[in-house]
Amino acid sequence: MKTIQLSIIGLTYSQTQKNAYALLLGEEVGPRRLPIVIGAFEAQSIAIALEKDILPPRPLTHDLFTNFALTFNINLKKVMIHKLEEGIFYSYLVCELNGETHQIDSRTSDAVALALRFNSPIYTYEDILEKAGIILDDQKSKLTNKIESKVKSKPLMKESVKSSESDLKRLSEKALNNKLKIALEKEDYELAASLRDELNRRNPHK
Repeated sequence: MKTIQLSIIGLTYSQTQKNAYALLLGEEVGPRRLPIVIGAFEAQSIAIALEKDILPPRPLTHDLFTNFALTFNINLKKVMIHKLEEGIFYSYLVCELNGETHQIDSRTSDAVALALRFNSPIYTYEDILEKAGIILDDQKSKLTNKIESKVKSKPLMKESVKSSESDLKRLSEKALNNKLKIALEKEDYELAASLRDELNRRNPHK
């Protein structure tokens, strides 16, 4: 199965879920973007790893894991986002110890946080990107809201298109697609992910 390498485009505040963020990944060569909803702690850890000049006074959990692994010569070779089920992304770590390769299940947010610390590549399968990826017409997808070590940055100043899961189920496919277009224009990737998941539920084989 064809694999696609991904890079981290950025992080934005969730407009619909409290203490949640949207992690935006993008294929290395191509316009498709993959929004993934993650928690505040994982967003903070990823942001700190992105901002090389920010050093927490004590190691975070992902820093501790990295230091532990390196101390015992365990190397993270790559991260694979291998499954998408009911809107949830599943990942695993490919680690190497003494020439032997081991595969370890991981939450996608944790896997990305560790990939940054090990400088390891992130991959997904073509069918996942084809199903869950979105294309930004104007490519305004770079990091628009940097999150500092204590996540004190102000929320993005933009109109929020808030919709609960029950609200989305009542909408027609045309309305869902219109809302998806608006969400992408407003860079509301967390809402875009919810709309994409609802469209995928209605058209599982599309």
